[in-house]
Amino acid sequence: MQNPWQILQSQKIYDNPWIELTEFQVITPGGRPGIYGVVHFKHLAIGIVPIDNEENIWLVGQYRFPLNAYSWEIPEGGGKLDIDPLVSAKRELWEETGITAQKWKELFRMHLSNSVSDELAIIYLAQELDLGSPHPEDTEQLALRKVSLNQAYQMVLQGEITDSLSVAAIFRLQLMKWEKQL
Repeated sequence: MQNPWQILQSQKIYDNPWIELTEFQVITPGGRPGIYGVVHFKHLAIGIVPIDNEENIWLVGQYRFPLNAYSWEIPEGGGKLDIDPLVSAKRELWEETGITAQKWKELFRMHLSNSVSDELAIIYLAQELDLGSPHPEDTEQLALRKVSLNQAYQMVLQGEITDSLSVAAIFRLQLMKWEKQL
């Protein structure tokens, strides 16, 4: 399908090592002049669901600055665009939880907020786990929590887990469990 937006001009408004914000002067699909702001992400969003043989998963708790709130979520972080996303997933899981896994499977890819950003997320399932000690970055103050998949699913339904990567991953695993694919 052809792009119905006509770009007249663009201007970089903000740039840091993680994101870039560009404002576009446009003609909308309806033919009117307008503006559109796009956040370009310089890294992939990577999410990992570590699950053991008893269907327990590990959640990471941390204070999320943009929300001004505490959040329980699957282990997640960023991956450089020029590095295999699985390498980044293994690093993030080890840093945040101390867990390494022998078996990895990509569950899905998704765009996180495609009306304003180009951020791509890749979610992995990690199995055959070996537990260790976390190695968080200095920007992270993390708590770990082991819960059953059913408990995590209930946490999503009750609004205790609201992070988009976590919600999507937990719903996907619950669906796989119902379909006897997990």
